[in-house]
Amino acid sequence: MNRLRVVVVIAIAGGGLALLMSIGPRALWAQSNPLSADVKRDYKGIRDYFIRAAEKMPEASYGFKPSPDVRSFGQQVAHVADDQYNLCAPAKGEVRKAAYTEIEDTLSKKADLVAALKEAFTYCDGAYDALTDASGAEMVEPGKGKNRFGMLNWNLWHTWEHYGNVVVYLRMKGLVPPSSERRQMK
Repeated sequence: MNRLRVVVVIAIAGGGLALLMSIGPRALWAQSNPLSADVKRDYKGIRDYFIRAAEKMPEASYGFKPSPDVRSFGQQVAHVADDQYNLCAPAKGEVRKAAYTEIEDTLSKKADLVAALKEAFTYCDGAYDALTDASGAEMVEPGKGKNRFGMLNWNLWHTWEHYGNVVVYLRMKGLVPPSSERRQMK
């Protein structure tokens, strides 16, 4: 009888292990870090949309402004690139070595701005990749009361805000923004 119990326990444990393995390590990680998993997913979504929007706008339209008192499309791209460093550096426990608006002040050509944007997002990827629910609560700017979640969430909503700007620019140029492409194809 004891032998039968051991076999049943092993079978159940083995089945549970097989189930956990079939779920995959990412799903298990997300279940144990639900807050950071959501932030990472949202960041990757806006990162990809913004890069695709920057790639989609023709070079000739990088100087386009819907109104004289706002940034051009290229300046929007540069601003978002700058702030990947400005907002992710503290989350990584670092200090940006360049000026706050270094990219916006120095680059204007599409090829240069798209490359700078991709490089900036790659830098920021490291901050999101290292994020866990526990590390998110750690203070990164103690004198200013900022924790890691706060800095990365700020970066997230700020990038979405400027994506909303570039969506208008794309639409005014007759282009479908990346976030609307799939819906339009149906």
